[in-house]
Amino acid sequence: MAYMIPDTLPRKATVGERLFFQTLKEHLPDDYLVYYEPEIGGRKPDYVIIGPDFGLLVLEVKDYKVNTLHELSTNEWRIFGDLGTLQTIKNPLNQARDYAFRIVDKLKKDKNLIQIDQYYGQLKFRYAFGTVFTNLKEIHIVEHRLDRVIDPQFMLTRDDIDSDSVGFSSDSLHERLLGMFTIAYRDTHFLSGEDIKAIRYHLFPEVRISAEFKEPTYYNDQLLLSLHNVQAMDLHQESLARQLGDKNRLIRGVAGSGKTLILSARARMLAKDHPDWNILVICYAIPLSRVLRNMIDKMMEEPEDLFDFAKNNGNETYTSNTIKHNIETATFHEWLWNKMRIRDDGVESLLAKIEQKEVILPKYDAILIDEGQDFEPVWLELLSKVLNPDTQSLLLVEDKAQNIFKRKTSLASSTGLDFRGRSKILSINYRNTSQIVNFAWEFYRSHSSMKDRVKEGTSVEGVEIIPPQSTKRKGSDPIIKSCNHFNEEAAWVVEHIIKLHEEKKLSYSDIAILYRVKNRFSYSYVDQLKKELDKSSIPYNWFAESSTTKRSYNRDQEAVNLSTLDSSKGLDFRAVFIVNVESMPFALEDNVEREVSLFYIGMTRAMEWLFLSYSKTEGFAKWLEQKSSLLINNGQSEII
Repeated sequence: MAYMIPDTLPRKATVGERLFFQTLKEHLPDDYLVYYEPEIGGRKPDYVIIGPDFGLLVLEVKDYKVNTLHELSTNEWRIFGDLGTLQTIKNPLNQARDYAFRIVDKLKKDKNLIQIDQYYGQLKFRYAFGTVFTNLKEIHIVEHRLDRVIDPQFMLTRDDIDSDSVGFSSDSLHERLLGMFTIAYRDTHFLSGEDIKAIRYHLFPEVRISAEFKEPTYYNDQLLLSLHNVQAMDLHQESLARQLGDKNRLIRGVAGSGKTLILSARARMLAKDHPDWNILVICYAIPLSRVLRNMIDKMMEEPEDLFDFAKNNGNETYTSNTIKHNIETATFHEWLWNKMRIRDDGVESLLAKIEQKEVILPKYDAILIDEGQDFEPVWLELLSKVLNPDTQSLLLVEDKAQNIFKRKTSLASSTGLDFRGRSKILSINYRNTSQIVNFAWEFYRSHSSMKDRVKEGTSVEGVEIIPPQSTKRKGSDPIIKSCNHFNEEAAWVVEHIIKLHEEKKLSYSDIAILYRVKNRFSYSYVDQLKKELDKSSIPYNWFAESSTTKRSYNRDQEAVNLSTLDSSKGLDFRAVFIVNVESMPFALEDNVEREVSLFYIGMTRAMEWLFLSYSKTEGFAKWLEQKSSLLINNGQSEII
């Protein structure tokens, strides 16, 4: 499943756009990034896809129907608009090509992203462009002779993107996308995690945190930018920042989770997208308000093209005059005094006057609140009164998930805004044997940077972590297996499923196989697991395969459950197998804390038996390797 940014589409998206979005999400490899309508240098291509073995692909998506098309040429098209009037537009392929060339020109300025050999000046990875027609089928392409104006190689039709179409598969979609690349793949084209981070850093200013700017250098008369130690938002933070614009939102988490960074990036995006909006960024503490103001100012001042920055400034600090923008940053008390000329003890009386319509209030199109746990309910109520009711764009960031503000009232009653379905919070409970919960907790305490702050009733990174409690339920120690390759790993899993089913009389529905990544490049972990299960005639339910299978999931179905770690949240199984443990921390996920939580959650899905396997001593598998030796010394065996 590809990593989508943002992970949901805005309400304005068409049916065709939603279909293509879901298809990419469900059928591209796990380590692919898919950006929907990213703003790059003032332009918004429909999709930008980045994959380690793939390169960069720009797609222009059109929802044209057969009766939309009128007169087509290589350069221009005449189509019927919504009101039936004829419009002249650029050939969609040329539009995608222009977007791609703009991106390439920007990235070629970074010497770390180009080749310094006989192919000097070319990007070290492939790029391509193409078009997608969500409502036109192959037969329509033939009938209207679209192949005369767009080479079929650069075109996807409804047949290519609809999983219900005859002959559709993940492989066929991948092959069609690869077919848009005119340069054959070479090993040197592989994109590392650092390469992908650099690409994101150049293309998306809102994800930038910091980087070391070296003096621009000349190579073959070309001036090149050199960046080192690039720091950018991780994918989870970026996705969250991009999707927060649709009405009011709530983020609950702890210090250090990047909430302030997300809030600042969100303010920048809103200011760029809506230059006529009045935006208020507000918090409780004065120091934080200054940090916020400085962070936002720097984000607003920073040029879209970092090459311009380095060319003019080199290693020097960027000290241009502060750029005027429409973002007001203050503490609540500063704002209250500057705008209302009252102290906080006068808020309740002010609210009463507002109710009687005796006060003229300032109006803000967006309000972003940091340190929300320090805000009194009446403060929030007042802020909701100055928010434009047409936009309702309020982002509330809190430090704790429970007992926020020590309020007895809900956020909805405090602010007049409904956050249901618009909050980011996870709440987990665990029901395990003492062996499993102690094992999982030991992992958590040895890996989590938040381990000392875990208390009953607190929230960590948006996930409620309950520390191990004494329990009378005893069972087997977790079983750890090191394999030579994943094929052996899958066979080992199936062997033990058979033992559990035959010797322990476990129902297949009480067994789950959990994985972090579905596939990498040309190898599919899930396919290998399915192959081994089929070989032994073991029924399985891959309920995490798509949104459709998730909706139809039946816990009582007599089949082994196959799922991602994410989709296993809230579920319990008597026996759990977590495979390919070396894939955690996920290579493209900078937030290791999130990976720690995912692995911890996965292990605590197991009520009685927990099996952990890996093929490389990497990532969290290193810890398993150490634990395996200790368990063996204590008499553990693989006999269930």
